[in-house]
Amino acid sequence: MTAALLVDLVLAALLLGAAVWAQRLVADLRTLPRVGVASGTSPSVSVVVPARDEEMALPALLRSVAEQVPPVREVVVVDDASRDATAAVARDGGARVVPAGTPPPGWTGKAWACHTGAAATTGDLLLLLDADTVLRPGALAGLLAAHARHGGLVSVQPHHDVVRPYEQLSAYFNVVALMASAAFTRRGRDDAAHAPMAFGPCLLSSREDYRHAGGHEAVRADILDDAALAAAYQRAGLPVWCAVGGDAVRMRSYPGGLGQLVAGWTKNIASGAADAAPSATAATVAWISAHHAVAVGAVLSLLVALTGRGGSLVAGSPLLWAAAYVAVALQLRWLLRRAGSFRWWAWSLFPVPLLAFDLVFARSLALTVVRRSVPWRGRDVSLARGPSGEEVV
Repeated sequence: MTAALLVDLVLAALLLGAAVWAQRLVADLRTLPRVGVASGTSPSVSVVVPARDEEMALPALLRSVAEQVPPVREVVVVDDASRDATAAVARDGGARVVPAGTPPPGWTGKAWACHTGAAATTGDLLLLLDADTVLRPGALAGLLAAHARHGGLVSVQPHHDVVRPYEQLSAYFNVVALMASAAFTRRGRDDAAHAPMAFGPCLLSSREDYRHAGGHEAVRADILDDAALAAAYQRAGLPVWCAVGGDAVRMRSYPGGLGQLVAGWTKNIASGAADAAPSATAATVAWISAHHAVAVGAVLSLLVALTGRGGSLVAGSPLLWAAAYVAVALQLRWLLRRAGSFRWWAWSLFPVPLLAFDLVFARSLALTVVRRSVPWRGRDVSLARGPSGEEVV
């Protein structure tokens, strides 16, 4: 066996191992059950929407909620000091508007808004939805069926509707969020040794379980309130069950431009990496590292083929990197089709969104570790107290 062939075999084994390891984290990307209209009496549902400057997103959400069968008891939009027409738009859409007021010391703005909204409702079940989420027909019935079967906290990561070209740069962030959550392994999340995870855009719980877990008061200072809330349910001995949105629950994140996309992922990505389970983090890092290796190896091989120079910089044969590039792109395509409506170039030209991921992650890490705060929607989210923070206007 030649040395070159041995190098190819070792590299291929490492790349394949990283791909298989990561694939196990997303082997069960389940969706909500499809059910018909329930013939019996359904529990009453109160919808709570924390909203800050959401006049553009709210109409679609409120229309989608109004079309659900069975109908919800009430929709409460908590106006978190919005600087636009959020309150007026919410009222026009049939929601009751509750002002959040100034968060007390030690509370993040979103946690306080959710706490305020939950206290203002009366339904048996609480459905907390982000303002950019949309429920397709049958989504509520599927949520109720999932909750009836699993109990505790039911959480859905919505299918990401990607519209404008810059939004394709969210590709790796979406996939990493699913992988690092470790919520979609075949084994599930029943093992108490693993920290549970939840997705904030869509959360369903009985009021009794919400109170038993401590509600948002238990996670009042956490930036990633969804992950902290899942941990609170686990501490209370309550299950957490997750699904991806599929055709039922959709969202369009960061439609306000590239700056909004960068700011949004900056707020979430480094803190999310710190909260993920170590084994899931290791597998996700290995997967991302393999994509970097393939991107660099393929690009350098192409440059060597075009210029005839720099061959000593490339470990592995051009055929290996070409095959690895195709394999990486196809696996990413499979994942992105389940995470959102990403276009072909998001996976076929994966080094582009991968570079965007690197730059935003570096910015998030710098702000999280060095500055100890991140800006979001006109507020500084302080990280001075460690994994939990306090949002300051």
